[in-house]
Amino acid sequence: MTISRTGETTGPAGYLYPLLAWVSPAFPIGAYTYSHGLEWAVEEGSVRDAGTLEAWLHDVLHHGAGRTDAILLARGQEAAHAGDADGFRELLDLSLALQPSSERRLETTAQGDAFIAAIAAAWPPAGDGPPQRLFAALATGPQAIPRSGWSYPLALTLAAAAWQMPPGPVVTACLQAFTANLISAAVRAVPLGQTAGQNVQQRLAPAVASLADLALTAPVEEIGGCAFAADIASMRHETQYTRLFRS
Repeated sequence: MTISRTGETTGPAGYLYPLLAWVSPAFPIGAYTYSHGLEWAVEEGSVRDAGTLEAWLHDVLHHGAGRTDAILLARGQEAAHAGDADGFRELLDLSLALQPSSERRLETTAQGDAFIAAIAAAWPPAGDGPPQRLFAALATGPQAIPRSGWSYPLALTLAAAAWQMPPGPVVTACLQAFTANLISAAVRAVPLGQTAGQNVQQRLAPAVASLADLALTAPVEEIGGCAFAADIASMRHETQYTRLFRS
């Protein structure tokens, strides 16, 4: 496999290097500053050890933002590959409308804005196909999405489509990064030991895999969630007295 400065790849897994870089904690989107309401759950006692953390994250994955974002990622790549600007914008608007609190909206828009800026500056896609043209129009062109107008999953899926990445690995990588970031937050906030955190990560692997499989075929009409405890936690976090995280 080789990767050029402009993003051209050769080899069966030419997408793997950039994808790993994008979902890495080192990628400059500030993911480590958000807890998705988890900090409040720790404060009031719902999450207090590895077992309760695993249960919390499993529900968030299958009934909350994990499921919603996974379906949005898959359908967003379809729209981008087709060059469907209107369809892509509708998915982007839906992803923002689904945020249940001001902090959760900040979480997705701040990361989405930062992600698009980093891709445009350091990982510009090559080629002149429909997804590359859509990326140029929405990310860098005169009609580009304004600041705070991106959501993280739609920013990621547009870049992935422009880089010709298959949707399955992209969805899986995004869900893994999502759970890893929240586990890292819990390790600091509960606190948990690093080994306990990794045990939770390992045990959630089947949940991530099954959710990624579901998202590849689920239509937009199946987007929806019922992770009310997590949503309320994000609202309560807005007025929490002592906070380490922005959400």
